Amino acid sequence: MLSNIDDATLMKIAEAFGNEEAIQLIEILKNSEQITDDEIANKTGLKLNFVRKILYKLYDHSLVSLRRTRDPKTGWFIFHWKLQPDQLEGFILSQKRRVLEKLNTRLEYEKNHDFYYCNTPGCKRVPFEEAVEFVFKCPVCGKALMHCDNAKFVQSLMRKVEALRKELGE
Repeated sequence: MLSNIDDATLMKIAEAFGNEEAIQLIEILKNSEQITDDEIANKTGLKLNFVRKILYKLYDHSLVSLRRTRDPKTGWFIFHWKLQPDQLEGFILSQKRRVLEKLNTRLEYEKNHDFYYCNTPGCKRVPFEEAVEFVFKCPVCGKALMHCDNAKFVQSLMRKVEALRKELGE
């Protein structure tokens, strides 16, 4: 049923939408052709409003579909939910592209700036332009700022960017 998406990937997606509870919810959806939010709440023991919250998050990303019927006794709507595994691959690809974009932005920032640091845990690196404004004194602790070599960090970012590009076939 789940095309190329394995259970581990499916569970990672579920975690991104609501931790352990979302994993329980996805498990039930995965093993059901179609199910109501009420049935999911009963099977998981989760509160109905929490189940709906996760379902709507998944729905916003087209990972589940929804069919609405009316209860003949009460007149209220009943929502029937279904996992859409064919949409999962597209979701994963778009998330990977977003991560790649952020990594590229960070890589450019790291490449184009010199950083200074006081070597005190809890204090942050400061770009050269700010270090000059602070007269090379740490704005937090007041210690002298020393040049900080970010070459290893840049290399690490480059490896991550390259690996993600390969995964995306770019």
